[in-house]
Amino acid sequence: MRAPAPAFAADLNGATIDAARAALGSALLDARDAVGEVSLFVTREGLVDAMIALRDTTGLEYQQLMEIAGVDFPDREERFEVVYCLLSLTRNHRIQIHVSATEDAPVPSVTDIWPVAGWLEREVYDMYGVLFAGNRDLRRILTDYGFRGHPQRKDFPLSGFVELRYSEEAKRVVYEPVQLAQDFRTFDFMSPWEGAEYVLPGDEKGRLPEAKGAPTALNADQIAKADAAESGKAQPAATPKSTQSPAETGAGKPHPNAAEDKGAEK
Repeated sequence: MRAPAPAFAADLNGATIDAARAALGSALLDARDAVGEVSLFVTREGLVDAMIALRDTTGLEYQQLMEIAGVDFPDREERFEVVYCLLSLTRNHRIQIHVSATEDAPVPSVTDIWPVAGWLEREVYDMYGVLFAGNRDLRRILTDYGFRGHPQRKDFPLSGFVELRYSEEAKRVVYEPVQLAQDFRTFDFMSPWEGAEYVLPGDEKGRLPEAKGAPTALNADQIAKADAAESGKAQPAATPKSTQSPAETGAGKPHPNAAEDKGAEK
């Protein structure tokens, strides 16, 4: 390391863009500095050479590939965008590389530069369906085998058409039509500030009146009326404990087995 990492890496954005323009050449389509981050847009054909230049060029030196993300823009001609997040340890700076893709046009794999890209490219392929040319193990990684479609696409149905579960009878994962059971679902669209007309969980403990056995469901108005009626009744005065007689408390009475105890002592 030539020098300690800069205190404020965002100050390097201008110098980074200038160095990237000189290093990438025609492979660089656009460079943006927004919200403190540098984003470089490169061509698919020049992606691998651009990544090598960003890693090895003095003044850039982005040694680590931190993440590969996918974005779906259905209205675009090339609807997908693959975003590479790079980190420079020597410069304490991060950068994003954007490359567009389609369902049929594969993106060059960067696994020969960063082997960790193998799993990251598989995730983008699984979620979006983007192909990576040169990836030797391009399989699904998050969804189950036999899964149809790509969940992170904007046109993927939210509820789906089939659901999967593990069958103890078949000893494998089976696909079945989606069944949305409504028995245990309650849909409450009333704002809590408007005052609900039902008893919230836990409030049934303080309901009045309540008989023994299964409690009767009461709404908020009935509980309010019961509280008002109960508060209007005169409560009987409690008898002070000091006025209790020995007959009431049992004080002074011999123990039932007192005679037997004395006989045992003799």
